[in-house]
This record gives sequence, structure tokens and C-alpha cells, in this order.
Amino acid sequence: MRLKKTFVGTSLAIFLTIGFTCESQHFNTFAQSAQTARTVGVAVGPQYDTTHVFVPVADFDRFVASVLQTFGGKTSQEGVFTVTPTPSSTRIQLVLTPVGTLSVFGFKTPVPYPFGLERTGYLVTDMDEAIRAAKTTGADVLVAAFNDPIGRDAIIQWPGGVNTQLYWHTTAPSYAPLQTIPENRVYVSQDRVDAFVSSFLAFSHGSLVSDEPRAPGVEIGRPAETYRRVRIESKFGKLTTLVTDGHLPYPYGRETTGYEVTNLTDTLTKAKASGVDVLVPPYKTNEREAVVVQFPGGYIAEIHSVIKK
Repeated sequence: MRLKKTFVGTSLAIFLTIGFTCESQHFNTFAQSAQTARTVGVAVGPQYDTTHVFVPVADFDRFVASVLQTFGGKTSQEGVFTVTPTPSSTRIQLVLTPVGTLSVFGFKTPVPYPFGLERTGYLVTDMDEAIRAAKTTGADVLVAAFNDPIGRDAIIQWPGGVNTQLYWHTTAPSYAPLQTIPENRVYVSQDRVDAFVSSFLAFSHGSLVSDEPRAPGVEIGRPAETYRRVRIESKFGKLTTLVTDGHLPYPYGRETTGYEVTNLTDTLTKAKASGVDVLVPPYKTNEREAVVVQFPGGYIAEIHSVIKK
């Protein structure tokens, strides 16, 4: 009888443990789905999602010319504006390349906090709806919505400390589709990655492309090790989350965007001719050939070409 009771008790414990684990996993999936269901998709397209680049005013023209020589493309008309809710002045120009759009800032005044810490700007269809969606999915609003000369802006922070600017234009812009979509490269800690991924997926209405627990460490400058890498795609474009303990050799963690090109060797030749420095020489994984470079003005970027299988 005692053996029978012990067996029944053990079985019940196992059942409850398995049931609780399944229920927790189901709840996590359900919770994310519920978050997504409570929000409206506000993305426009990846050609409208810009990498924010802050360069010294003295390097502004040299940086823009270098990007164009490296990737091709064109620029918008340059202007000097106040793009913060408090007094400031900056040169600003869009660089529209086939591999991604850059918003280039050359501040003539000190940069008000927290501007300069955001990595990207996402065009949204409705600013109020976008802020509501961000808060619903776990993001914090660092800078409440404010008017700029051509629309409205806000800065939000995702779980894990990733800052993003949201913007909306009074007159909707029209940019050509990209030839290749760049990846927003986000470094997040092991403790916050799940919260970040859940929040961003729900906000972007995106999909999880891959969650690789043993990605090659050469991608973060630690070739003898592996690390976790999560890739997401949405109407906002591509996002790669690199999960690390923060023990990163320079310049890893400084690059905010990875640009996909057809021929890395040709692009690198153009880049060097335009004053770009190679910080990490080309390396290969089973997915891509990549390099990390620094443009005039200090902007650091990853450039890669996909290895066809």
C-alpha cells in the first residue's frame, strides 16, 4: 500500500510538473499572441527605417561622400534644424542607399539627452498608436511625442535598454524599395533577451526567423566559443539579437547595423578608397562573409555578403 501511495504521489508530481511546464510555455506563447492582438501594426517599410548616425560637423560631408562611394545611392537636401523638444541645432541629411537608409546628424550644439543614444528611427503610420503599442508590449517611453519641422517624434526603450526613435511625417515620404535589407544589430544580456524578443515581436507583428543557441563566436570576436543569436523579420526590416555576457573585444557592440552587399570584396575596395578603415578583417561562417569597418567621422558598421548554398 505504501509503495502504491508513493507511486501515485510521484506520478502526480511528475504530471503536475510536466503540466505546469507545458502550461507555462503555452502561457508565454499565448501572452505574446495576446499582446500582438491588442496592438495595431504601425510599420511602413524597411526603406523608411533609418540608422541614426551622429558625426562631428567637421566630418559630415566626408562621411556622406564615403557612404555614397561605398554603397551608391543619393542624398536628400541637407538642412539645419531643431529636431529635439528642447533648443538645439543640427545639420541633417538622409543618405538613401540600395542597402539601407541613414539619417546623418552633425550637431552644432551639445546634443540633449537621450538623443544620440538611439540606434534607429522607425517610420510609423500613427504616432499615438505606435506609442500605445510600444507601452502595451513592455517598452518605456523615454521622450514623449513632440513636434519637429516635418512631423512628430518620440523615443522608446525596449526591455534590455535598446533605444529606438519613432517618427511620423505630416506628408508621407516615398522612397524606393531597397535592393537588400540591412539588419539592426542589437546586443542584449542573457537576463533580458527573452523580454526584449517578446516585446519587439509583439510590437512589430514580426516573425522569429531563427533562435540559434550555438552561433559561431567569431561573429562577436570570440572564435573559440559560441553564443546565442536570435533573428527577427518584420515590416520594420531585419533585426539580429546577439546575446552575450558583455565580454566583447573592440569594436563588437559598437556596430548598430549590418549591410548586405552582393560582392564583399568589391564593396570593401570602394570603401577603402573612400577613407574607410577596416577594424575586423573579412571572416567567413557557414552563412556569410563579413567585415567590420569604420567610416570617416567614427561610424562603425558590419558589412556582409551571403554565402549561397
